[in-house]
Amino acid sequence: MIRIVVILVIALLLGLALSQGIHYDLGYIRISLGNYLIETNFWVGLVLMVALVLVVLAVIWLIRRLTRQTGAVAGWLAGGQKRRARRRTTEGLLALAEGNWPHARKKLEASADHADTPLINYLAAAQAASEAGDHDDVDELLRKAFESTPGSDLAVGITQAQLQLNANRLEQALATLVRLRKQAPHHPFVLKLLKTVYVRLEDWKELSRLLPELRKRQLGDSAELDRLERTAWHKLLQRAADECQRQGNQDLSPLTRLWDELPGSMRRDEHTIRVYAELLARAGEEAQAETLLRKVLRNHWSDELIHLYGRICGAKPDEQLLAAERWLQDRPNNPDLLLALGRLSLRNELWGKAREYFETSLHLRRSQETLAELSRLNAHMGDEETSMRLLMQGLVKETGLPELPMPKA
Repeated sequence: MIRIVVILVIALLLGLALSQGIHYDLGYIRISLGNYLIETNFWVGLVLMVALVLVVLAVIWLIRRLTRQTGAVAGWLAGGQKRRARRRTTEGLLALAEGNWPHARKKLEASADHADTPLINYLAAAQAASEAGDHDDVDELLRKAFESTPGSDLAVGITQAQLQLNANRLEQALATLVRLRKQAPHHPFVLKLLKTVYVRLEDWKELSRLLPELRKRQLGDSAELDRLERTAWHKLLQRAADECQRQGNQDLSPLTRLWDELPGSMRRDEHTIRVYAELLARAGEEAQAETLLRKVLRNHWSDELIHLYGRICGAKPDEQLLAAERWLQDRPNNPDLLLALGRLSLRNELWGKAREYFETSLHLRRSQETLAELSRLNAHMGDEETSMRLLMQGLVKETGLPELPMPKA
């Protein structure tokens, strides 16, 4: 109400001022433009000028209003595209989870341009194409993913490597991961994927070089890494031994050189020592294998190694037997050592001592291997009845026959 009163007062004052001005002097305005001449008094000219200014301001306001409405329309249209893109993306991801690869790829790729995160759309579409076996299209979708989002090269590369692995394209996956490792040398997931590729390619040399990095960064269970490292070096030792055999000579330098390259932890590992000693013995170097085993057993006892020690014939069987008998003083109830002593006694043609060792080992542990050794020895010593009885005991135990009544002999 007050505002209306103020406006009315201002309007009355302006009207009063205008009437006084007209009463005082009408004034004169003359405008000449080419052949046109405009003449009027000052007050009419003033009103026309004010009206012109108001018209100009009104036109400017109208243009701005229309511009805003056009922008709102454009924004509404763009919002509609985004809403449709979100809906199609959701449908595509659901189809991907359900295993409907063609439908998933169609929805995800079609909505990628208007999606909030086109990178996700293209990567998911690439996964769908890979599952469908369209490997050429996978590379194209990954290229679009890379171009859609700056700084996404690492994410796209890791996805590419995973899809290549899933498709069993191991050589391509290896090339991708080697490139990624140059870009990010210590990226945990890249290193894990490399480990998987090396294992599946059976590239034991590269795996052995990668494992220290995995262990340093604690990328995996310690027991699993130990198992992988042992497997890698065992495979490499076997390959070196095969290489020596293919050469057809007595040069074992590839095998012995590789043994010298082994990490200290592997050179102390009893399983690895056993593999190396077996390879030496198989290559005709039983004396070298016996020397190695004797040195290891003197400092670090291992039932696995003493078992192998009894199977190897050293250069001097009598000294080999004496060394094993010294170990018996500290381990009088070790069945593996007693079995080895029985075999070493046979190598020295000490038949009675061998049977005594076999029987003592068998008393401590019912072993099929010990039963077989004792049965064979008794048969060669003329005790056929005992030999047959031992063989039957071994067969009953091996086949798991139940306890049943039998006729008396």
